[in-house]
Amino acid sequence: MARRSNTPSSNKAAEPPADTAHKRAMDGIPDDLWIKCLGCSEMLYRKEFEQDLKVCRRCGHHARLTAEERIALIADEGSFVERDADLVSKDPLGFPKYKADLARYREQTGRQDSMVWGEAKIDENPIILGVSEFGFLGGTMGSVMGEKVTRAAEEAAAKRHPLILVCSGGGARLHEGIISLMQMAKTSAAIARLGQAGVPYIAVFADPMLAGIAASFAFLADIIIAEPAAIVGFAGPRVVESAYRIKLPPGSMTAEFHYAHGMVDMVLPRKEIRPMLARLVKILK
Repeated sequence: MARRSNTPSSNKAAEPPADTAHKRAMDGIPDDLWIKCLGCSEMLYRKEFEQDLKVCRRCGHHARLTAEERIALIADEGSFVERDADLVSKDPLGFPKYKADLARYREQTGRQDSMVWGEAKIDENPIILGVSEFGFLGGTMGSVMGEKVTRAAEEAAAKRHPLILVCSGGGARLHEGIISLMQMAKTSAAIARLGQAGVPYIAVFADPMLAGIAASFAFLADIIIAEPAAIVGFAGPRVVESAYRIKLPPGSMTAEFHYAHGMVDMVLPRKEIRPMLARLVKILK
């Protein structure tokens, strides 16, 4: 009897290995098709995620937006005209690697610093709009952010247009020392003059909103809207617990906690913020 050969047939041998076939099948599929939610770790289809304004459909986590995305969310299409785009921070302390860090973040974000402001419209009503860019050194406030917030408030007072500031960031920029801390008084004084002029100021708190920003111009707004679960306060929860060796109650540094204690006027999902801003501007103008 002839012995059966264990050698694969020619047709079988011609088939590509499984890993090669899989690779060929995956060719042409973008690497960034899916994104993991930072709130629940669910894998989200990027196109749907962006259509949902970067809010997770499963857990409601609000991912951070760039300044461009935030402007597009709030302002009428094509209405935003940026001002002072060329303002740049100097290195007054000769802080190690600060100039290199500034250059790197400018390249990454396409922005000169952590605040963007200009004139815009919302439902055809003119406003002065300022937006934090968290991607630039954590949205920290140095001399440029302080100057831009001040100029935005002064322009709002001069033109009697409502001021809307999207506030987010890690506080005063340590790289600029006392010059950064001076921006707290400078911006607070500008907002006070805006109030004396009888021009409304609305703040939108996005995660996180901390330290020198919270302790100056942010909480001085006439109306404060916060996004869900945004961390809000002077110091972050881990800093407070480490410094004072205490355990904070769950959720004590969130927008919802501040709303429950009267420090925030509304906590709204991202998709509801523009309609509310448009309504408020129409009423207040």
